[in-house]
Amino acid sequence: MLDTTMPALPATTDADAVDEPALVRAAAAGDMGAYEQLYRRHSPRVFAVLWRLCGGQQARAEDALQEAFLQAWKALPGFRFESSLSTWLHRLGVNAALMELRGRAAGHDHDSLDEVDGGLQELAVHDRCAGTERDLERALATLPPRARAVLVLHDIEGWKHQEIAEQLQMAVGSSKAQLHRARSLLRARLGDMT
Repeated sequence: MLDTTMPALPATTDADAVDEPALVRAAAAGDMGAYEQLYRRHSPRVFAVLWRLCGGQQARAEDALQEAFLQAWKALPGFRFESSLSTWLHRLGVNAALMELRGRAAGHDHDSLDEVDGGLQELAVHDRCAGTERDLERALATLPPRARAVLVLHDIEGWKHQEIAEQLQMAVGSSKAQLHRARSLLRARLGDMT
């Protein structure tokens, strides 16, 4: 069974943001040390959302993180500070995870209801004394990929349905329906754990 414990995020300080524009300019000019500092500063938060989008599958989240930071390295010279670097990197990471999600969906329909029910047996095996957060993460990991993606992007990341629909190549109504489905499944799974 997957260990779906979310990796801990390091604390950040106000001093971290002070020199960020200088680090971005240096990294864009090819300074690998500056880029490494940006990676160390931003990768934990980006990884956290990718980990959730990938259903707690660490290898897939790491692959998406690597892809996002490779894209960032190539595109950094064109970064115009129109948004924060954190927002920009976050979006690159989400896009990488969603591309992987779409790639898997093209080969197999991961949203079938048969597969949804299969995840419930796995949940029954876990330690009933685990904390609420761990229960939530485990339940989230068992949701169908598209429903999980909509729930994470909407409820956790604060995206609008229009943005989600564009990224997942679905109608806005489908995004809303997937969110309703994900919330219902999540409530049912968390109810089964009590």
